[in-house]
Amino acid sequence: MKKPVLVIMAAGMGSRYGGLKQLDPVGNHGQLIIDYSIFDARRAGFETVVFIIKPEIEADFKAAIGDRIAKTMEVKYAYQLKEDLPEGYTVPAERQKPWGTAHAAMAARKLVDGPFAIINADDYYGPEAYQKIYDYLSTHEDGDVYEYVMVGYLLKNTVSENGTVARGVCQETQDHYLSQITERTKIEKGPPLRFTEDDGQSWTTLPDDTIVSLNMWGFTKSFLEEAAAGFPAFLDAALAENPLKGEYFLPSVVSRLTGEGKARVKVLRSEDKWYGVTYREDKPTVVAAITQKTREGLYPDRLWEV
Repeated sequence: MKKPVLVIMAAGMGSRYGGLKQLDPVGNHGQLIIDYSIFDARRAGFETVVFIIKPEIEADFKAAIGDRIAKTMEVKYAYQLKEDLPEGYTVPAERQKPWGTAHAAMAARKLVDGPFAIINADDYYGPEAYQKIYDYLSTHEDGDVYEYVMVGYLLKNTVSENGTVARGVCQETQDHYLSQITERTKIEKGPPLRFTEDDGQSWTTLPDDTIVSLNMWGFTKSFLEEAAAGFPAFLDAALAENPLKGEYFLPSVVSRLTGEGKARVKVLRSEDKWYGVTYREDKPTVVAAITQKTREGLYPDRLWEV
């Protein structure tokens, strides 16, 4: 069985944050959130990382993180291009962005030939999640159905003090397989935790322990093949309904495959607290949390110089 690799989606610019937040330091010596993610992944067993980036940030990205990580892990690069479309399709003239997280994952299809975990570059997930997902991917192979996995978090551990967040709200079977995932794009801390679908005219509360997805998924190579196979159908709908902003999301591919009976997704749990810089005002909280974790010995002060 091939060793799992780590795929990191780092192509996105932080529109709400106002800058390339993947390259904004949060550690005492210039470390980024992504440094801590990779450090946790490496000690869980991952030896190869594939960064999905835009070509225009390549030089800055390598200088800020890639070249440093290459000293301790095998590093590969894939490039998410909005022009990466099936034959017969073209990009709408005014479209600026690529086509979402499933499209980002597809950018790595020539570099990944076995099981892989995929994460966001700008989320701090905590060490527990990497160990759990690595162990699962190392011991489960596709059988009659594709064997996928996700790490879910308690909603109360994933909200921002400074505005709404988007989360995939999960429902599970009794044996902890994913039965449904619903994207809620405006969840706020409250209290109580709640979401709106009509710009705040009405709100629906959510329990603190609601399991949500933070885009930490584990897949076999089959996922990339299935995502590519389903991409034309997505494009047909998006180009007709929302050509400038339509996005092909990882959870939508997962939902299609589970609905067709082709895949099942084991839901693992982490009780670690998520940290991320959704808004510029979030950064001091992340810096304080990393500082405290370093003091407690979870991370070495200089991280890679050990």
